[in-house]
Order: sequence, then C-alpha cells, then structure tokens
Amino acid sequence: MKHFLALGVSIAALSLGAGAAFADCGIAAGSVRILSNDFEALRLIGTTAEECASAAVTVTDNATAEHKNLQVPALSINPAEYTVAMVANNSIVPLLNGDLIRPLDDLVAKYGQQLTPNQLIKIDGKVMAIAFMGNGQHLFYRKDILEKAGVQPPKTWDDVLAAAKAIKDAGLMDTPLAASVKPGWDLAAEFVNAYLGTGAEFFAPGSAELAIDNANGLKVLETMKAMTAYMSPDYLTFDANSLQAEYEAGKVAIMNEWGSLAGAILDDKGAVDGVVANTVLAAAPTIGDGTIPAAALWWDGFTIAKNITDADAEASFQAMMHGISPDMVAKNAAVATWLVKGYTPGPAAVGVIANANGGARAYPMQPYMGLLHTALSTELADFIAGKEDAAQALADVKAAYDTAAKEGGFL
Repeated sequence: MKHFLALGVSIAALSLGAGAAFADCGIAAGSVRILSNDFEALRLIGTTAEECASAAVTVTDNATAEHKNLQVPALSINPAEYTVAMVANNSIVPLLNGDLIRPLDDLVAKYGQQLTPNQLIKIDGKVMAIAFMGNGQHLFYRKDILEKAGVQPPKTWDDVLAAAKAIKDAGLMDTPLAASVKPGWDLAAEFVNAYLGTGAEFFAPGSAELAIDNANGLKVLETMKAMTAYMSPDYLTFDANSLQAEYEAGKVAIMNEWGSLAGAILDDKGAVDGVVANTVLAAAPTIGDGTIPAAALWWDGFTIAKNITDADAEASFQAMMHGISPDMVAKNAAVATWLVKGYTPGPAAVGVIANANGGARAYPMQPYMGLLHTALSTELADFIAGKEDAAQALADVKAAYDTAAKEGGFL
C-alpha cells in the first residue's frame, strides 16, 4: 500500500477572504476526546475546541510529546480512547495502515463549509484528514553579520558553507552555523530535508526498495559533515529548541530552523540586542544541482477515529471546526502558518511560504518511510560524530532498513 501527498501552499491560497466566526458550536450531544502533540498551535486548537463543552457535550484534550506512541493503541480499542488524533504527514501513516481513522467526506459536506480545497488531505480519493497549518525548516540568517563579512545572502548549501568560512575568517563568529543534528529523529530529518532537495526518490518506483545509496545520498552526507566545521563543538546535542537558544544568544549567523518557531524568534523576548532587527527568513537552500528548497513541506491536521459512534464523530468534527475557525486564527495569526480561510501571512510565515512557492516537496507518506526515518535516526550517529565515512553510513542505513522492511512485510 502506498500513500502519496502533494501539498501546495501559496500566498494566494493563504489569503482568501475571511469567514464568519462561530457564534456557538451547534453540537447537540457527544463526547470529544482529542490527542495531539504538545506545542503552542495545537494547544491553542485544543483549548478552543474545549469551548464547545456543554451539559450535553464533553470535550477533553491531551497534548503530549508521546502522542505518536499513544495513537495506534489508543485508537485500536473499541470504542477508541480518543475521537480525534491530530497528525502530520508522517504520523497519519500508521493510522491509515491500521484502518483506524474514518473518511471525512460526509462530515466535510455537512459541517466543513469553511474549509478550502488545500485543507482536504485525500488518500485514494477520500478525505482522511483536515490540514490546518503548514510547517517546514527554512533559512534564518543575520543580515548584519553577512554584510560585515562581505557575502551575499546564501541561496545554496555551497553558498552557506562559503559564507560561514568568510564569517569565521573575519573573526565575527567562531561558530556561525547551527543545525538540529542531534542523533535520533532530528538528525534523520536533516538528511530527509537535504535528500528531498536533490529531486531524487527515496525508494525504487513501485517498490519499498531503498534508493538512497547513490551519488545524491553521498552529496547530502558530505554537505551535512562539512557544516560541522563551523558549528559548536556541542553540535551533537542540538535539536530545534537548542538552535533557537543559540541563535537568540547571538552565537549563530545562519541556521535552518522550523517555521513554527519563527514567531518566538522574531518576538522581543529572550534575544540579545541586534538579533531580531537583523533576522531574515528565506527558503531553505538548494543542494547540489537541485533547484528546489532542500526542506520537507509539512502539514498538521486532524483525523477522526473509526472505532467510535457516528454521534461522537459528528460532535468531534464540529468541535474541531470551532477549534480551527477563522475567528480563532484571526486572533492568533502569529502562532502558525495557518491553512485557514482569512489568514493573512505575517513576518513569521515568510520562510514556510517561500519553501512552498519554491516547489519544496512534501515529507513522503509511503507506509515504509517511518522505517527509513528510524534507520537514519540510529545509523547516521557515528557518521555525524566523525566515526565513519559517508559510504559506510549509507550501507549501515540500508542494512537496518532492509531488516525492518522485511520484518514489516514490505520487502
């Protein structure tokens, strides 16, 4: 089984006319039980959905970083522990594979008048999720530092490395670059970002056979390793939150960081003088001969559990429509790059939109992509630490992936 998704986000799609705010949720009765990841935008949606609670409607919200580990067992029981699972490109796949979520076409027709076409995530022709925000890692850079070093804003990863050398040689910063290469999910995501930028596919056409052990894979790893020469000696401990702290402390001039953290970086809280005023957001750099941003395009959205009553499914969909309403987005425009009618992109959304308009590819949704991400998470650790070469690292990834894919019945 293969699931593919192309997500298109453009300024035009994000700038449609505002819709009317909800006066009330209009739910007759039901139980709404929400499971989500734990970050500001999702907490906000959950809290807004809780406004639908009444004497006849219960609404609970569990925002936790453990959501990926909880969702499959929680939705496998009957009735499911949760009626709503908030998901992204990758976390929806186990729910699809387990047949744990229901098609939403009927609910969209009945209660989804506020939705735009780019919010409807379709699998095999059926709406299986509703997207409400876009995300991705993109370039943040200090224009003042680049100007002092006499370099132009970087467009490619080769430009980034050249700029870092110029900054270091000029004595402006010892560690001008940063990347979230902490062994585990973050390190794997860095590889996926860069490999997507090559334009190549991760798997052989029509197959789960891995296809990254090639010149593109080597170029990605060589670029990732070259960056470490201009990074903090503690780079193996850096995840997205660490990057934000280093950048706001004025220790970093260029980084690829999550768009969902742009608002927190551009506010005036926690940053030393000069950081916010000189920060520029741009599309992720291209890599090698690639012409598109080397970054995965992500969406976050919600699904409705299959193993619940139709009444609870209706109540849950209605509560989530309230949670992602244009009124909520209008009041919290800076929190995310919203895919909601009436949203006008602000300064924090520039990088994600630049990625999308530049043709950035969506994070793959094949059911075996998670096995590859796990293999990358573990098998690239020695490479990024300088303990083995790129060719050996790719061979290790392939061996680990092949074992897992055979156990999973994909090979």
